Amino acid sequence: MGPLAAHRPEADTAPRGRLLLVDDEENILKSIRRVLRRGDWDIETATDAEQALRTVEAFRPEVVISDFRMPGMNGVEFLTRVKQQEPRAQRIMLTGQADQQAIEEAINRSEIFRFISKPWNDSHLVLTVKSAFEQYALQAENERLYRVTQAQNAELKLLNADLEERVAQRTRMLSQAKREWELSFDCMETPLCVVRGRDFAVRRANLAYAHVAGRSIEQIPSDVACYRYLFDRDEPCVGCPLPAAMESGKGARGEVQQGGRTYVVAAYPMTGDERVVCTYRDVTEEQAMTRRLIETEKMAAVGQLAGGVAHEINNPLGGILAFAQLMSRDAGRSEADLESLGLIEESALRCKRIVESLLKFSRHSRVEDRRLFDLSRCVEDAAVLFRAQLKATPRVELSLGLKDGLPKVYGDPGTLAQVVLNLLQNGLQALPNKTGRLKLETGREGDRSFFAVSDTGCGIEERYLPRIFEPSFTTKPPGEGTGLGLSIAYRIVQDHGGSFHVDTQLGAGSRFTVFLPIPLQLERLP
Repeated sequence: MGPLAAHRPEADTAPRGRLLLVDDEENILKSIRRVLRRGDWDIETATDAEQALRTVEAFRPEVVISDFRMPGMNGVEFLTRVKQQEPRAQRIMLTGQADQQAIEEAINRSEIFRFISKPWNDSHLVLTVKSAFEQYALQAENERLYRVTQAQNAELKLLNADLEERVAQRTRMLSQAKREWELSFDCMETPLCVVRGRDFAVRRANLAYAHVAGRSIEQIPSDVACYRYLFDRDEPCVGCPLPAAMESGKGARGEVQQGGRTYVVAAYPMTGDERVVCTYRDVTEEQAMTRRLIETEKMAAVGQLAGGVAHEINNPLGGILAFAQLMSRDAGRSEADLESLGLIEESALRCKRIVESLLKFSRHSRVEDRRLFDLSRCVEDAAVLFRAQLKATPRVELSLGLKDGLPKVYGDPGTLAQVVLNLLQNGLQALPNKTGRLKLETGREGDRSFFAVSDTGCGIEERYLPRIFEPSFTTKPPGEGTGLGLSIAYRIVQDHGGSFHVDTQLGAGSRFTVFLPIPLQLERLP
């Protein structure tokens, strides 16, 4: 190596590859070594195959150049052994002109990288060796990349498996959350749905909503407007709060009327979405109950007022009656005057009786008000009050069948008179076109006294009989009944230890009989 070679950059670096030269002729080895030293490769030599195999094991060459003709083991056999020991090593064979068959055999058996004919061209030899080292490097890099790829594939496979498990777990969690949400959604008794704000289209609904709509939850179509689906309308409901909720972004409420029912609709817009959650609460019965309570309070106030007015009227009525009786005793009165005074006295007595009945009815029931009383007289007092109401219905006839000499019963005559009035009022409302007959009776049956109210009205359907004494239950149209009369009457009768018996026939009328126990000490057999 010349003195300038020491200053080349390659001199300061490690050899670029390991090269093994095998030939039984020393001169050829030296010639090849001299040609290839410019490549800065680490070169080892061997003169026979056995020595070369030992060198291969220790040196582990990247490129092997072997002559074909060698003593003992020829080049083909040697390169085959090299392939077995170092599969990655690139194998090059030197051959003579007459070794074409050897070349074919070498290609087939040893899979040599290249072959070089003797004598060789130095430049061609150097290029061939460089190509062999590049092929070795390329194969090594390929194997490295293959190993990296395999490792990455294995890691990716693990990551994919982990990802799939996470996705499956998340899917299960989402499915469970969805199911829990649906169950919670469907367990609500309040009809609820999710509506698209721009066109009122129903996106989701719960079972209560489907029940109000009269369909199963599977029959609820998507993208059908709520007002068309739930209320069978062609345009949004009057009072619907959804537009206001969409505009303000806050919850809104409104009342919607449909089919004689009143619904309070609440709309709650979803944040960052055009959907709105709507709830529907049927407040028809609640509003009716409120009206009934107001009516009850009003009736209580009217009762108190009537009691006060009756008390004030009672005094002048007493004076009129007294003066009429005194004037009728004066001597010299003509028969016409006496007849007129008799009519005045009779009318005053009738007014006084009405006032007394009104006072009894308006008095609040207390435990200390309970006493023994004549049931027929109590029923008659209630009838006197009811006759005043019949003045407005001249086509209704009220007849009395009151039995005298009944054993007295124990209780509050005022509240029982209220029961009589309630039954008479119900009978009057049951008469078609306010035309027909009412009958009020008293009597005794074994150890019980009774009073009964009969009417010639429309009767009661059998399916309604179990519910007629329920609070707020009524079959009458709005404004004609509160549904409280019979329930209050039932409570009063039960409080007196009595019982109700109802006989009814559609189109023929009804008979309500109230049985009250006779105190043991007063029982008298006829």
